[in-house]
Amino acid sequence: MGATSLPMPELDHIRNFSIIAHIDHGKSTLADRLIQQCGGLSAREMTEQVLDSMEIEKERGITIKAQTVRLLYTAQDGETYTLNLIDTPGHVDFAYEVSRSLSAVEGSLLVVDASQGVEAQTLANVYQAIENDHEIIPVLNKIDLPAAEPDRVKEQIEDVIGLDATDAVEISAKSGLGIDEVLEAIVTRLKPPEGESDARLKALLVDSWYDAYLGVVVLVRIVDGHLKKGMRIKMMQADAVYTVDRVGVMTPKGVEVPELGPGEIGFLTASIKQVADTAVGDTITEDKRETEQALEGFKPAQPVVFCGFFPVDSSEFEDLREAMGKLRLNDASFSFEMESSAALGFGFRCGFLGLLHLEIIRERIEREFDIELITTAPSVIYNITMNDGSVIELHNPADMPDVVHIEEISEPWIKATILVPDEYLGAVLKLCEDRRGIQQELTYVGTRAMVIYSLPLNEVVFDFYDRLKSISRGYASFDYEITGYKSDNLVKMQILVNAEPVDALSIIVHATRAEARGRGMCEKLKDLIPRHMFQIPIQAAIGGRIIARENIKALRKDVTAKCYGGDATRKKKLLEKQKKGKKKMRQFGKVEIPQDAFINALKMDEN
Repeated sequence: MGATSLPMPELDHIRNFSIIAHIDHGKSTLADRLIQQCGGLSAREMTEQVLDSMEIEKERGITIKAQTVRLLYTAQDGETYTLNLIDTPGHVDFAYEVSRSLSAVEGSLLVVDASQGVEAQTLANVYQAIENDHEIIPVLNKIDLPAAEPDRVKEQIEDVIGLDATDAVEISAKSGLGIDEVLEAIVTRLKPPEGESDARLKALLVDSWYDAYLGVVVLVRIVDGHLKKGMRIKMMQADAVYTVDRVGVMTPKGVEVPELGPGEIGFLTASIKQVADTAVGDTITEDKRETEQALEGFKPAQPVVFCGFFPVDSSEFEDLREAMGKLRLNDASFSFEMESSAALGFGFRCGFLGLLHLEIIRERIEREFDIELITTAPSVIYNITMNDGSVIELHNPADMPDVVHIEEISEPWIKATILVPDEYLGAVLKLCEDRRGIQQELTYVGTRAMVIYSLPLNEVVFDFYDRLKSISRGYASFDYEITGYKSDNLVKMQILVNAEPVDALSIIVHATRAEARGRGMCEKLKDLIPRHMFQIPIQAAIGGRIIARENIKALRKDVTAKCYGGDATRKKKLLEKQKKGKKKMRQFGKVEIPQDAFINALKMDEN
């Protein structure tokens, strides 16, 4: 396609919208059908989940990055409209991708599975859309399934979300049923964007990613004015000036256009070297004719979970540094800094938006760069108030200052929304209570309960989601937002193996639960660490106080085998000699801790 093949659309013929839904309700499949229907790609180029470009997205069937595409649609009234669609992720860890996408468009298609109904993430995304003042079109997907109950789900949308669902569009994204009705609804029910064509350039930086050939590619939404090739542009927040090399739109392939006008969504490249230079939410304007008022922008994505990555083979440390640098080019929400550990050598302390984000990054490093990793226990950021009134942020429990100098420790708390079928409610309530949760409210939506709990994030990051899924047979859905910090009676618990502290197993726990947690970890390590030639004590300690202990028995050689008959003192002498040798061995012996012991020891058993 040449640069001239896409005409400049008129403002009232543009519709910008995103697709929002819970995980697995069919966002990416609906995007496929819309692209197919509008002829964005030929039948030969169509693949399933066109917009999920990463191998890991296709494999897991989830969307990680929000993707955009521009489509041309000829409506029933004979007019041709330009549709800019943003497909968003559904998982709670990538909620910041959703919030960015929603602020770049005027309307949303709310996709709800006609058999599953409204889920926790559906609610979270709808509220974000309402905050952004969106026109919302409810779409019921999978109506061709035998279990589909469109009328019940419409009622649910009205009861739970408060949206009028009488003219919700009923579709099957897989078979293509009802796709024309969706396109007509977009054209007739969504409002066109507003903007002034002859004003100074004002554009929102929605996203950026790294391309090996073009450098950093920047996705923009033009609010006022025009963006052309060769223009000198300025990023207002970063205070950096660049010359635009090319301007284009995604159809989903990148197509160059001469210019972008108000209301349009497209991309630009300008020989930018680092994704870090393009802060998401920044305002782009012309260098010499700046706009008076910058756009509001977004809050930067805050990492909430931290953990250490160490290479299994310490010689791969430099490769790991390079791999992380490359991943950071495409994912500005991932942060890392160097750290060293007595047990594991050199590695990195990394920050993530949640456990799925952690898992994805770890899998990408192992798969794309072929580096085997040891991952330490995930932990959250604690705020520590010292006696002199200063406050420090603690990312790694091993770095905690001496208790004598600490006034108080506070930890992050979240507001968790859980939707669960009635029969599993008891088990879910028990799980939340066990994790120090405080119930806020409990309401019913048909046969499903909606529970809102206040929970400490520390209790949630490790295996709360897995536990929730297993006790509810996979039917519970979960969404959370961070509400703030609360101080509590928190202590640092260390694990000592053969009287040596293992820093990778240091954790911060609530004082009332430290003993049970320490005993559990010692019992697990007893099974996970292989026996050595000497006895190994495993202890859990808070400060100088041992709160739990287990012993791994020594492997023993039978030194008295050659004594048959004769004086009993000979046997005694040999056993004493062996005992002394074991004692000496224990003093200087090194204990090998297998890699899987680090993660398995931290998993909580619910008993």
